[in-house]
Amino acid sequence: MGLLDELKQRILIADGAMGTLLYSHGIDRCFEELNLSNPDEIIHIHEAYIAAGADVIQTNTYGANYVKLARYGLQDEVPGINRAAVRLAKQAANGRAYVLGTIGGLRTLNKSVVTLEEVKRTFREQLFVLLAEGIDGVLLETYYDLEELETVLAIARQETDLPIIAHVSLHEVGVLQDGTPLADALSRLEALGADVVGLNCRLGPYYMIQSLEEVPLPKQAFLSAYPNASLPDYRDGRLVYETNAEYFEETAKAFRDQGVRLIGGCCGTTPKHIEAMAKALADRTPVTEKTVKRRAVSVSVQAERPAPTPLPELARTRRSVIVELDPPKQLGIDKFLAGAKALHDAGIDALTLADNSLATPRISNAAVATIIKERIGVRPLVHMTCRDRNLIGLQSHLMGLHTLGITDVLAITGDPSKIGDFPGATSVYDLSSFDLIRLISQFNEGLSYSGKSLGQKTNFSIGAAFNPNVRHLDKAVERMEKKIQCGAHYFLTQPVYSEEKIVQIYEATKHLDTPIYIGIMPLVSARNAEFLHHEVPGITLSDEIRARMAACGDDPVQAAREGIAIAKSLIDAAFDLFNGIYLITPFLRYDMTVELVRYIHEKEAAAKERKVVHG
Repeated sequence: MGLLDELKQRILIADGAMGTLLYSHGIDRCFEELNLSNPDEIIHIHEAYIAAGADVIQTNTYGANYVKLARYGLQDEVPGINRAAVRLAKQAANGRAYVLGTIGGLRTLNKSVVTLEEVKRTFREQLFVLLAEGIDGVLLETYYDLEELETVLAIARQETDLPIIAHVSLHEVGVLQDGTPLADALSRLEALGADVVGLNCRLGPYYMIQSLEEVPLPKQAFLSAYPNASLPDYRDGRLVYETNAEYFEETAKAFRDQGVRLIGGCCGTTPKHIEAMAKALADRTPVTEKTVKRRAVSVSVQAERPAPTPLPELARTRRSVIVELDPPKQLGIDKFLAGAKALHDAGIDALTLADNSLATPRISNAAVATIIKERIGVRPLVHMTCRDRNLIGLQSHLMGLHTLGITDVLAITGDPSKIGDFPGATSVYDLSSFDLIRLISQFNEGLSYSGKSLGQKTNFSIGAAFNPNVRHLDKAVERMEKKIQCGAHYFLTQPVYSEEKIVQIYEATKHLDTPIYIGIMPLVSARNAEFLHHEVPGITLSDEIRARMAACGDDPVQAAREGIAIAKSLIDAAFDLFNGIYLITPFLRYDMTVELVRYIHEKEAAAKERKVVHG
């Protein structure tokens, strides 16, 4: 029985990551060259995936093409590296698993870097070697450019009758880089002769499942999905994936419900993730029908008001509430302005504006900050990441903010660009967050990075990030102390989802005079809770909170109500310990943060009244 015959009858489990697994072993060079120099390591990984339950494995040839190997001076080794890869995979499989010959995409953002003619030439060279070695099928994976994938798929279909799996990588949920909806892209690939169509890389299970909800079952082909383990964290100069295997066991069933017949893993996945999926889908029974979801949109208004005292001073002397409302990902800010006005009317002290959070492009937070300051009178707190601008750009940006009269900034490192909408983009990181805090402090002295006079002193109020959701809280507090030495005036924490954690933070930081705004973000659904817990670096939810959200089922109203109830209990825990509360608005749901702002003010008014009554 062949691969396609098996897929007609049951779900098949594929393997997980090769490159990031090698990287996690401390290997940081050309992974494909290891087929020649360290074959035992490659065989060992193949065998580990098969032992974990993989029915299908792929050759270690993702970047084994002329263009990518040329970066290492290995362009003449294309035939040898590909030949060795197939032989190693077949040796490991030993008849226990199908072997797919993998060919990765070349084009990302800048199509002119690799022309279609180069794509065709280098693709043919790799394909012919893989076919000659007797693979069981061809896997075309991580294609951001649909035109490139359609081009190479047509070539492959012409050259072989073997099964072809064609995978796109998404720009954002349900949409490719050129704006093509996922459903349309997969339909086009099926029409060109792909036997299995699907997606891999860039997204973890949460957003990949969400994307597949909008995709009908193909007419002839089968669906496949190879999600990343999670969004990667950037730690000590390395990318780290943290999702636990149990999460993949839970989400495997959701993939099956979306009609997926071939399910594996991409960046960050390990044999443990594959074993968890194989366990969850032990009966391998596929679904033959599914309901396709469609998404909705909305709009709104604007207004005006002046700006108050420095935020750290407010948090020292009274209750202070700031709210994060991310600038839109698309042009048009009506709904955003309506949210800013509603929050302003509810009585916030500042609106914090992320700087392309999760490395996803949004309308410039400096532009939005200027509009809300002038039209509505809301005080903007502008985030600045070290990821997007080099040293020149950071200084220019600071000078621009000062010129616009924007004086509140939050200095942060920024999520690595690899996790965002443009995986071809580069993370700059000329400075660390510590360096950026020092630079802003120097601006407040009227000096540029090089020590030259700026002609004026700036008066920035410098916020810094504090992540208490770590194993060793004392180490995180040491980082805070270092940031204070660099010039930080106050801190905003990552969202906290445990009352005990809030008390721990207080005990660990009460020796500091620097104000802390405790981060609280209401949950909107069980899926939202699971995504945050498993896939977003720096956020951890307790089992109790995840269970409370799960108990709401698919009822969005009940889930939002429960999310607000959880947030209120966290506010209660923080109320007598911290003056600063930092509310993070989920998915532009400003109605939720407005309710929480009002709750804080009502609680404050009641506390003052009790004080008066009891003298």
